[in-house]
Amino acid sequence: MKRLYLIGGPMGVGKTAVCRELQKRLDRSVFLDGDWCWDAHPFQVTEETKTMVMENICFLLNNFLRCSAYDHVIFCWVLHQQAVLDSLLSRLDVRDREVRAVSLTASPEALTARIEKDIQAGRRDRGALERSLAYLPLYAALNAETLDISGLAPAEAARRLEEMA
Repeated sequence: MKRLYLIGGPMGVGKTAVCRELQKRLDRSVFLDGDWCWDAHPFQVTEETKTMVMENICFLLNNFLRCSAYDHVIFCWVLHQQAVLDSLLSRLDVRDREVRAVSLTASPEALTARIEKDIQAGRRDRGALERSLAYLPLYAALNAETLDISGLAPAEAARRLEEMA
């Protein structure tokens, strides 16, 4: 049975790195990072761009789900609200598919350390830390499994994700 992984988590927690490792572990897998569907300069959050990104994501995920070359479809995005998860799922053809929704979380200290590294490397701005920490408590309210990856390397987190299946 084809499996869809919906991996959420606050900015900077390590979703992309963990999903890349999970992709290596799972034969016949494909990976989509939601950020790739909205990579614009300047980054603008409007009703139009929010609609566009959801359409982009659903188009790609539905194509991956229909493609017989893949048994595992891995998707990551912030996914901090149940309404976003529900909207996404309502647009995807998940009949006869196993859907695994998992939120990657970390302690505030571990998340701060990860984002501080990104800020020092020029990959994130200072506001990312505040936004990410504000999103962190939202994941407890979601209809998703939770995996705290505070002390885990991406490969170990991917191994645990695979074992959760």
